[in-house]
Amino acid sequence: MINFEDTSIAFDRLKNKELWRARLLFSVLAFPWMVKTGKSLIIGMQKMGISPAWFVKPTVYKHFVGGETLSACNTVVESLSRYGVKSILDYSVEAIQTEKAIEAVLKETLNAIRNAATNPNIPFAVFKPTAFVPHSVLDKTEHPDSLTAEDIIQLNLFRERIDILCHEASQLGIPLLIDAEDSWYQAFIDDLVESMMNKYNREKTIVFNTLQMYRHDRISYLQGLIQRAEKAGFKVGLKFVRGAYMEKERARAQLLGYPSPIQPDKAATDRDFNLALRISMEHIDRVSIFCGTHNEESNQLLAQLIIDNGLKKNDERIWFSQLYGMSDHISFNLAKAGFNVAKYIPYGPVKHVMPYLFRRAEENTSVAGQTSRELRLIRKEFKRRKSVGLR
Repeated sequence: MINFEDTSIAFDRLKNKELWRARLLFSVLAFPWMVKTGKSLIIGMQKMGISPAWFVKPTVYKHFVGGETLSACNTVVESLSRYGVKSILDYSVEAIQTEKAIEAVLKETLNAIRNAATNPNIPFAVFKPTAFVPHSVLDKTEHPDSLTAEDIIQLNLFRERIDILCHEASQLGIPLLIDAEDSWYQAFIDDLVESMMNKYNREKTIVFNTLQMYRHDRISYLQGLIQRAEKAGFKVGLKFVRGAYMEKERARAQLLGYPSPIQPDKAATDRDFNLALRISMEHIDRVSIFCGTHNEESNQLLAQLIIDNGLKKNDERIWFSQLYGMSDHISFNLAKAGFNVAKYIPYGPVKHVMPYLFRRAEENTSVAGQTSRELRLIRKEFKRRKSVGLR
């Protein structure tokens, strides 16, 4: 068992002032009304043309974001690497849905792939599919008969862009994580990503799809994907997460009168997440695992499965990951124990990364126990430092 309570390892890289900043930040996030007020204030300032960067950048931005550009993230990447933790740089700019903006994000993502190829401390690249096609077009894929000729042109361009990224990743040998999206067009993305796996995952696992295990149909999808991969002869890369759009999914299902795709409760999500890890480990010669969770039990389970199956702790087919600025007690203790760990690090200009920061803040207030756990561990570390004379 990994000791996730060892705060001396979890926070070793943070000086006291950085730990105080984290304590202050999570203390604010513990109160939903403060998060809502702060969000409203920042949005109001932006509407008036006033930049909130002067107080956002040294606080919440510095805690959760690596920097404004790829090169600006180098300091964070190097710092994490000294503790055996790798980095995944995620361009977290919410793209305006214009051709020019989409092409700009495509160029930046290609740069991120190439940047990863030059730095052994950046083992993956990542992108969000909705950055490369108008949302309105993806929405229609749920009902293909509604697609117009222009929509089909847009979807073909979407396929071409995804193929460009996968091809570049394949040429450079950099595994590429493709994020999950809303359920009503995820099937279209699943099919597209699977076709990329079939094309590029012949010798090495390059293309990774993402499964949101808060959906009740993901185990059956996983089992079907493995069967198809075995038949067609390609390798499967999968990032497992619990999911990020639960309220949105349930609200849409209720509004439009169809069964919710979401699990009935958290216990069902936890069960399927852990089952997915077990199934994947049973097919480890076919499936590469990227375990993206802040859940201690699931991380303990995967670590134990690695040991029980006689695999090396740093088997290149299995990775653990948490978001930068969160759950350091999991990331750093796993890395110290010898497992492959990578922090998901968003980057981008302050004003463009604000939607990401709002989501992180809201997630910390809504996920049961997340903020209180962070605060408890930070307080524990301050107490430990005081006891050994570290001020």
